[in-house]
Amino acid sequence: MSIQLYNTLSGKKEPFVPLHPGKVRFYACGPTVYNLFHLGNGRMFVAFDTIRRYLEYRGYQVDYVQNFTDVDDKIIQRANADGTGVREIANRYIEEYFRDADALGIKRATVHPRATESIPEIIRFIGDLVTTGYAYVRGSNVYFDTSAFPGYGKLSHRSVEDMRSGFRIDVNEEKQDPADFALWKAAKPGEESWPSPWGEGRPGWHIECSVMSSKYLGDEIDIHAGGQDLIFPHHENEIAQSEAHSGHQFVHYWLHNGPLNINGEKMSKSLGNFIMTRDLLLNRPARVIRFFLLSAHYRHPLNYTDEGLEQAVQGMERIDRCLRNLEFRQAALHPGLEFSQRVGDDGTHAQQRADGVRSEFVAAMDDDFNTADAIAAIFEGVRLANTDLEDARVGLASTQAWLNLLRELLSILGLHEPELAAQSVSSADIEAMIAQREAARKRRDFAAADKLRQDLENQGVILEDTLQGTRWFRK
Repeated sequence: MSIQLYNTLSGKKEPFVPLHPGKVRFYACGPTVYNLFHLGNGRMFVAFDTIRRYLEYRGYQVDYVQNFTDVDDKIIQRANADGTGVREIANRYIEEYFRDADALGIKRATVHPRATESIPEIIRFIGDLVTTGYAYVRGSNVYFDTSAFPGYGKLSHRSVEDMRSGFRIDVNEEKQDPADFALWKAAKPGEESWPSPWGEGRPGWHIECSVMSSKYLGDEIDIHAGGQDLIFPHHENEIAQSEAHSGHQFVHYWLHNGPLNINGEKMSKSLGNFIMTRDLLLNRPARVIRFFLLSAHYRHPLNYTDEGLEQAVQGMERIDRCLRNLEFRQAALHPGLEFSQRVGDDGTHAQQRADGVRSEFVAAMDDDFNTADAIAAIFEGVRLANTDLEDARVGLASTQAWLNLLRELLSILGLHEPELAAQSVSSADIEAMIAQREAARKRRDFAAADKLRQDLENQGVILEDTLQGTRWFRK
């Protein structure tokens, strides 16, 4: 079965057929860097990172571009409020973005372009639109003429007339039509600006993404992704200016994630229910937050509650507990014992069931990246693995089959355990300290044993003493 994508442009699921076999050109809208990103942004970043991961798992080479909007009214307002420069604000919050994104397991993009790095290309792009009659100049401002582009409204499935009546547009006597939008904005006193054929100014928001996409991926790309709130006007305007400029279809598949609600209400600063991702990261493990954000289909609304986050904690703990028990069984049944051969378990049955779970997972992800059903498949794998763990006859091959499966599927969703390079203490060191602790207990030096336990706990390692021996896991 091929991967099926829900394409906002067509309003239906379609089989994914990239422009070039085996390669995917993927542009995802990134943050406007004037503050830390909130949980709704975090959902978008995690969703499209997961889609990218899955495409790579399916064998595609993915060129993934995620931009930074680093010149914008909000950035200027923040700089003025803080009494600093626009560049300082942008640089600060780009660093903060990476801090939170890295914690959530969001892979770095192939390219993270900044709008201000593409000013010459933006000016040339706008100049081409003026020359071909798709844009017009008013003083030092340049506007796109929406009436010159017949397909305007095809993404949001609304007519220009509907958009005029339903979209709040500030009165601007310079525009030929209220639906026209700015490509280049004349400089205001004290604002960062660049010289152009039309005078000092800065680019409009929409033109930045069109230019960065074409600069790094070409005029025609496979996937463009963003939140549903970006369909109009941002993505609609991107289509108009990009296709007017190139004469080609800009994007073949448009993906949009659903909103994040807080306790059943739309997230809003005015309602006081605005959650910053950083605040959650200070109180909950990042893997739990990512697990929660993937618990619903990316196109559907996701409702945040404290109870829902606690369920994510319990779900992740259930998975991790299974992994720990499998690792403990694996260590006990090391190959030198040849235990599996002695009890007649060659792992075939477990491998067949693991392959079945993998097939369920792949079917879910092939169906428009349904992470909710994919997580359900992982829990089915956990259930089956736990059943095998209760059977003393199950040996090393079966244990390894379940470990391999769960690690593989969790990695696709970005829920795998942190890499050892990021850990404060290696597995070998942990095992050595456990051996030292066991020796201290045997000689009844309980103070030394307790100190070793505490030292490990200070480094994020928890010990569990069982009848079968001491198990350990990372917080």
